[in-house]
Formats: sequence, structure tokens, C-alpha cells
Amino acid sequence: MNIKKHIPNSITLLNLLCGCIAIVFVAKLDYEMAFYFVSLGIFLDFFDGFFARLLNVASPLGLQLDSLADMVTSGVVPGFVMYSMLLNCQNEISENPLFAFLGFIITLGSCYRLANFNIDTRQTNSFIGLPTPANTLFIISLPLVLKYTDSLFIMEVLTNQWVLLLISACSVYLLNAEIPLFSLKFKKLNLRDNPLQVAFLFFSILFLLVFQYMGIPIVIGFYVFLSVINNRFIKN
Repeated sequence: MNIKKHIPNSITLLNLLCGCIAIVFVAKLDYEMAFYFVSLGIFLDFFDGFFARLLNVASPLGLQLDSLADMVTSGVVPGFVMYSMLLNCQNEISENPLFAFLGFIITLGSCYRLANFNIDTRQTNSFIGLPTPANTLFIISLPLVLKYTDSLFIMEVLTNQWVLLLISACSVYLLNAEIPLFSLKFKKLNLRDNPLQVAFLFFSILFLLVFQYMGIPIVIGFYVFLSVINNRFIKN
């Protein structure tokens, strides 16, 4: 029995488990623990492919498992978070629980994105549209920003059902838009050949240190902005 070939798939299944646990915490309105388990799942999602290549055991089964696990961790979880936020908005419209189900358009958009990614040969070294893990981190950071902010403006914005619905719609668009986004992988092991990656990493750390949870949506927005600037002026 070749144990090596099961290592990447086991890591993928651990990603799936993290997504399932995160769903439980979202149901309990414990967004912080959900955030930690989603982050762990995304971390594992990166390393399953890494070990598959390292051990030379990449397989079609692994590709399918990866997408199915991502569908939970980076598809169901953000949709459920948005549903929960919409459900807890204090306004007349959101008193109807059916309105909150619109948050799951993020799950539908993520599903379409993941299916399309598997058959899109252009996305081997970079991305077309926002990757589902990045979108998930953006969405799941919102209730944490709301919890820890002292800004009345941010509180009003993130408890407004129309703003949350607009964020959901923009999320679906960015997931599936024909916008090339640069790869976060270093082409070579030196700084000079990876200026975009180095700049993004530097500012991401800076944003997170200064703004903490608020830094997460800023980092995701900065990633999209930097990619657009790169496409328009640098074309790296």
C-alpha cells in the first residue's frame, strides 16, 4: 500500500473538517472561532497541493476532493456567515427570515467559481477572478470588524441589510469576473524577481498590524486593486 498518495488527500479532508467545524461555530454566532477554523482550513488547502507535487502523487481524485472541500470551507461558510448577519440586522425587512437567505448567493457564486476553475486552463499560474479562500476571509472578517470596531459609521454600515446585500452581490461578481489577479507564489527565491508579491506581502503585514481584523478586508481589496494596476500599467 502506497501511503504517500494518501497524504495530500488526508490534508484535504482535514480542510473539509475545518469547514464543518466552522459551520457549527457560525450557527452559535461564534464568528471568531469560525474564523480561526476557516483560516486553518485555507492553510491546509495550500499544503495539500504542495505535498501532492512534492511527493509526485497528484491525481484527478485529489483535484475533485480539493474542490469539494473548498465548497464547504470557502463556499458554504461565507454564505452562512452572510445569512447570519442579514438575519440579525435590526430592521423591518430583515425581520422576514426569507430575506436573509439571499446571503447564500455567495455560496452559489463560489460553487460556480470552483467548477469553472477546474476546467479553465488559464488559471494554472495565476487567477481569473477572486479565489474563493480570499473571498471567504473577506466575508468572515466582517462580523469580527463589527464586533471590535468603535466606529458608529462602520456599525451602521455593517448592520444595514442593503449594504450587506450589495457586498454579497459584489462578492459573486468578483469571484467570477474576467479580472486577472497575480499569483501569490514567488517565481524565484529572490526579491527582485517578485516585486508585486513582495509589495503585497509587506503592505498586508502592515495593514494587519495596524488595523487587525479590519485589515483583512483591506488586504483583500488591496490585492484586487494591485492586480488591476498591474494589468493596466505594468502587465507583469
